[in-house]
Parts: sequence; C-alpha cells; structure tokens
Amino acid sequence: MTLLNQINSLLFTLFLLMMSCLVYFQFTETKAFMVNQMESDLNNTLTSLTLSLKPHLETGDEATANTLVNVIFEGGFYKKVKLTWLADKKEKVWENDVAVKEVPQWFINLNLFEKQSKEATITSGWLQLATLKIESNPAIGYRELWRIMNDTLMILSALFLLTVLVLHLRLKVILKPLYEVARHARDVSERKFHSDMAMPSTIELKEVVGAINSMSGQLKHVFSALDEEVDSLKKHTLCDQVSQLPNRLYLTGQLNSWLSEPDLGALLLADFSWLDEIHSKYGYQMRDQTIKTLSNKLTTELPLSSEALVARISNTEFAFLIRKADKEQVSEYLQSLIRLINQEILNVDFEPNQQFAIGIAERSQGITRPELLAQADNALQKALNENKTSHWFYVEKEKEFSREAWRNQLVQSINNNDFIFQWQPIQQCHDNKVIQREIYCRLEIEGKIVQAGQFMPYVERFSLGHQLDQCLLEAINEDNLFALNVEPIAVNLSRESISNVEFHLWLSSYLEKMKNPEKINFEISEAGVTQNLAACIQLCEIIEKSGAKFGVDNCGRQMGSLTYLQELKPDYIKLDLSLSCYNNEKDEENQQNLELCRALVNIARGLNIKVIITGIEDEKHLETIKLLRADGYQGYILPPTDIVKI
Repeated sequence: MTLLNQINSLLFTLFLLMMSCLVYFQFTETKAFMVNQMESDLNNTLTSLTLSLKPHLETGDEATANTLVNVIFEGGFYKKVKLTWLADKKEKVWENDVAVKEVPQWFINLNLFEKQSKEATITSGWLQLATLKIESNPAIGYRELWRIMNDTLMILSALFLLTVLVLHLRLKVILKPLYEVARHARDVSERKFHSDMAMPSTIELKEVVGAINSMSGQLKHVFSALDEEVDSLKKHTLCDQVSQLPNRLYLTGQLNSWLSEPDLGALLLADFSWLDEIHSKYGYQMRDQTIKTLSNKLTTELPLSSEALVARISNTEFAFLIRKADKEQVSEYLQSLIRLINQEILNVDFEPNQQFAIGIAERSQGITRPELLAQADNALQKALNENKTSHWFYVEKEKEFSREAWRNQLVQSINNNDFIFQWQPIQQCHDNKVIQREIYCRLEIEGKIVQAGQFMPYVERFSLGHQLDQCLLEAINEDNLFALNVEPIAVNLSRESISNVEFHLWLSSYLEKMKNPEKINFEISEAGVTQNLAACIQLCEIIEKSGAKFGVDNCGRQMGSLTYLQELKPDYIKLDLSLSCYNNEKDEENQQNLELCRALVNIARGLNIKVIITGIEDEKHLETIKLLRADGYQGYILPPTDIVKI
C-alpha cells in the first residue's frame, strides 16, 4: 500500500470514529429529549383532560365526555385512552396503531421508546366519578428522531466526502517530493543521473530530498570513476601510447577470441622500416607524428573497417586482423593497404614500394594462435628476404565447397533442419551449480560432421542468419529440449536477426506460444549491439516482455565505452575470452587481464547485471577468476557435450 493510501486510510478511520461518536451523541441526546417531551406532554394532557371531563361526568353527560376525549385522541399523539365510569364500571377505550409516514418500519421495530402511561381519578368532592388512563403514542418520537438523525448523517457524510477529497488533493501536493525522490532513486539505481531536486517546503521532506541529492552526487562520482578506471586500464594496458592503436596484448586476446569462434579471415603482419628512416632523418617527434597520422588513416580509410583490427605490436611492426572475409576480400584489403602506405611514403619523399613488407596468413580449420602468427611471420620474412611488398603463406587445404555450393547446402539444411545440437554448461562460481546451458549446432554433410566454424561465416555472408535462428529455435521446441533440464537454454542470435523486422515479428509470436519463456536466454554479441543499438533495444524489449532473458556475449571485446549497458540493461553479460585468457608464464599479463576484468565486474554489479567469465581453461584458471566475485563461468574446463534426447 502506498504512503498516500496509508495516510488516507488513517484519516478515514479517525474521521469515521469521530463521526460515529457524534452520531451516537446526537442520537442519545435526541432520544432523551423526545422521552422527556412525551412525558411532559402526557402529564399536561392528563391534567387538562381531567379538568375538562369533571363537570360532564358530574351531570352524567356521557356523549360530551366522549367528544372531549375524541378531540384529544384524534390528534394522533396518544396510543391509547381508557375512561372507566366508577358508578357502573362502564369502560370506553380509544386506541391507535404506531404508524408514522416517512419513517421505515424497521426503525419503528427497534422499540427505542419505552411505554409511557399516566392514570388519574376524576372526583367531585369526596365522590369518585371515573378513572382516566392515557398511554402516549411513540410515533412522534420516532418521526422526530428519524428526521434529526437523517439530517445529521447527510450533513456529516457530505462533510466527510468533502474532507477526504480536500485531504487527498492536499496530501498529493505535500507528498509530491516523495514521488520525485522515488523516481530519482530508481533512476540512480539504473545509473541515470539528473540535476538535484528542488527543496520542498516541508522540513522533514527537506532532509530526505537533501540526502537523496547528496547520495546521487556521490554515486554519480563513483560510477564515473569506475568508467574512467576501465577506460584508463584499457588505454594503459591494451593501447599503444604513440599511435593509440591496440597493442600486442590486445591483439593476442582478440586472436584467441576470434579463433575460438566460427569465422573466416586472415592475419597480416607488416614491417614499416621507413619509419626508422624518418626517425634518423627528422627525429622521433616527426616519426611519432607520422605514426599517428598513419594510424588514423589505417582505421578510417581502409575497407572492412568494422571487421578489421589494426594493432601496433612493436616499433615498426603493425598487425591487421581481418575477420569475416574470404581470400578475395583479403586481397582487396591488401591492395588498399599497399596504396595507402605508398601515399604516406610519397608524403615524406621516399620511394614507393620500398622499405615495407607485408606477410599474409589465412585462417584455416583448427589452426591455433601460435600457428597463425608463425605463418604470418614466415610470410613477412619471405617478403623481406625477396624484397617484395607482400607474400602469402599458402597451406594445402582439402577441396572445399564453392560459394554457390555452400549456399545450396545451407538453404537445404535450414529447410530440412539437418542440424545436430550440443550444449555447454555455465556454472556458478561459488558452488559450481549449473545456471544455464548454451546451445551449439553442427551439420552432417555427406556423412561427415561439419563444425559451425566452417559454415557460420557463409551463413552471415548469404544473409541466412535470421532463417537459421528460426530453424534452431523451432528445432529446440520440437525436440522438447526444455524438458531435459531445469536450467534455461542460452541461444546465440546472429547479427542479422538483430535488425531483421520479420524476425522480430516471428520471435514475438514464438515467445507468445511458449509455456515457459523463462527457460530460454537469448545472447547478442557486443559487436551487434554497438553497431545497431536502436534495433537491439527493440529486440530486447520483445524478449523481456515475454518473460525470457537476454545477455550480451563477447562483452569487452570492443575498445569503445560500455555505456550501452545503461540503455540496454541486459540480465547478464559474458566477458570476452580475450579478457580472461590465462598465460602460465606471464604473471604481469595475467594481472593486467585480471584488473580489467575486475573493473568490468564492478561496473556490471553497479547496474545489477550478472557477469559470466568465459574461456576458463582449468582449475588453476578458475581459482584465479573466483577472486573477481563474478556470478558464473564457462570454458574448456567443461567442454560442450552431445544432447541425449529422451
């Protein structure tokens, strides 16, 4: 019950009690007055009638005596009149029923007035002529009592309603600062900070508003400090101070994260020895300025900028991680890169196609980070030794499907629902209890199991992501996977599904038909969120409205700010594998990752968002991340397993 309703209830009770007391007092006083009035009237009537009857009784004029009694009795103020002649014991009785107009019968039946009667003997000297007995009629008492009480109740009821209305309106005005305090506190809990509230006139509320304003200011400072801490840690730990590009540590984490997921692409290692020539001729300041200019152009003017990562890994070495690209797209990127480098070389009056080399290594199935780096470095050394601008590292591959063959195979697999499921448990940090199971899918083609890493890049390339998501969700429902465990199932949505209006409508209908929507969690990649935040918010509103939950996957992978968490308000986030990667040999690198994870956990806790740390390799790694007090973990420590259907 709201405070306003509680105050109204209290005032209502007090006013009702006071009104009841007034009504009771008025009732008893009116009743007592009417009793006294009827008793006095009875005495007066008896006396006057006795005197009026005496002369006629002495003469024996019975008719006149009866007439006198009739005159009094017909007024209706008396219930019964009895005249007894003592000479011959003859009796004459007049009697009325107790009936009063405009007074309900139930009120009369309450018998509020006791019977009142008076009797007198009419004498002539020493001779007793007759006895006269009069019984009052309580009808007049009921009528007057009903009228007075009816008027009293109507007046008090009108006053009561008017008072309640006035009090309600006045209390709303008085308590308005409290509603503002509640709204302000709720926004603060969601990290939405406003200007200080105006001070109310009520002294007690002034203290409350002042305390809330003070708390809001302090929390804003704390949260701002947390955001600055994360930005500072990222810049200090993961950025090159001269170029402001990601450094070797960030590249290492991104390679680990990239290779753990299905994707295409390549790694390019470049050596720009002409930067040393600038240093020797013009000094380090000119070299640093050239590096800054070059870095800005490398991140803004090259194709695939949204899918490419540019990092400075040493004095003259740069790395280019190109994701979601086939060989043809990598070749186009390489040519654009060579043109851009030559432009910068010409700007400092050096010969083009000189003093730089690029080695290219394509990603292949099952390749590890050290292997990919070694291939790219071998290609770079080959280009340097042969004095070429670039060199590709070629790996013999099994014959693969063509693009058109992949398209046909994927369309057929989606239509026939040929996918095979696995899932991986996500456990709580403090007791290892399973909190959800993340679904993975594979394909069976010509009797061979094809991992998602081989076909998912083509799913995105052919814009089949929303169709695949629909297919998988329908298969989960048809196979009744929700009944296999009590824990929710986590499903990763493709980036295309985020902005696809048709998928939004389909998902809304799908969730409406679900009996237990709370048993499904949807995960959206951070890249998908940052690239289309508005559409992502709309999709998450559909999910949240149905009772399902959603989370952000690969959180912290992007170098940008995490302010999107305040607008999106996910139920949980999964920290990117690059943040939790563990090196058995480099304690300093592990400590840097640990501190960055700690800052991200603190930010999420401030927003009431649960945190799951990914990429946990073994028990030693698990013990390290438990110090962060995250909510859950997943990784190679508990690999995916096949789903055994009932």
